[in-house]
Amino acid sequence: MRKDIEKIMIKIALGIDIGGTNTVFGCIDNSGKSLSARSIPTQTRETFEDYCKDLLAEIGEALKKISEPVQLIGVGVGAPNANFRTGTIEDAANLRWKGSLPIAETLSNALNVPVKVTNDANAAALGERMFGGAKDMSDFMVITLGTGLGSGIVVNGDLLYGHDGFAGEVGHIIMRPGGRECGCGRRGCLETYVSATGVKRTAYKMLAKHMGNSSLRDVPYNQLTAKMVADAANEGDLLAMEIFAYTGKMLGEALANVASVTSPRAIFFFGGLAKAGDLLFDPVREAMEKNILFLYKDKIDLLPSQLGEDAAILGSAALIWNDQLTL
Repeated sequence: MRKDIEKIMIKIALGIDIGGTNTVFGCIDNSGKSLSARSIPTQTRETFEDYCKDLLAEIGEALKKISEPVQLIGVGVGAPNANFRTGTIEDAANLRWKGSLPIAETLSNALNVPVKVTNDANAAALGERMFGGAKDMSDFMVITLGTGLGSGIVVNGDLLYGHDGFAGEVGHIIMRPGGRECGCGRRGCLETYVSATGVKRTAYKMLAKHMGNSSLRDVPYNQLTAKMVADAANEGDLLAMEIFAYTGKMLGEALANVASVTSPRAIFFFGGLAKAGDLLFDPVREAMEKNILFLYKDKIDLLPSQLGEDAAILGSAALIWNDQLTL
């Protein structure tokens, strides 16, 4: 009788995305369907331990809301500065708790299931392969374009982690030695130019450099967003169009170099800045093809992510489902 019950239970993986403002999570089946999803504020608690208690309480409530009988097979966590090899979050700049946070151990002990941890861009890459546009690809890359620039690189079917778990930081390739100050402590990193924050910095540099009319001139710095720049460009604002041409050129040059190392079949773009569409894609493609080694010319597709609104939790859940498929 017990075996019959087990047969009809739906296996689910819990996907958790820990952001600087909110933590979102969902119960995901092997088709990518979310059976239950919730969120909590990330940083209202003074201690990491209290945050985990709140998270576990909400997970319990989410599991109770599922009408069908389910079996939780594991938990995948996407988080800033998350280390796949140690299961910890290491000194994340946008989290209030510092040091090495044992997120995998804490959740595993409480839920009695395997817990795997990685950064959000790596999770997005696994999600793209399992539920998105990279289902038939063994070599591809995902670039996340938000406040910063993240990257997840898949080579021969496996995520690139490196010996310490932190490999694949395309956003911290130095594009301009001595250039813009980066949150990592260095100068000239790609993400200081290619990100929502980078677009904003470029806008004010160009506004100071050029005297032409632009709708952006009347926007205070602390109110300007990359979306405003994109909207202005779509309306024909020449300065805004130049900002995106500069941003895309910088990203295309960087990807031409990265392609020489990994030879991806495709590069997927995800995040708010990627919603600019051809404003970004066209200059990226032009600069990449202009600078890429002849061996790779016209071989790499530049594509928008196909993960949709649940991308964060789908990617995190894919950490668990990926293991199930490779057993």
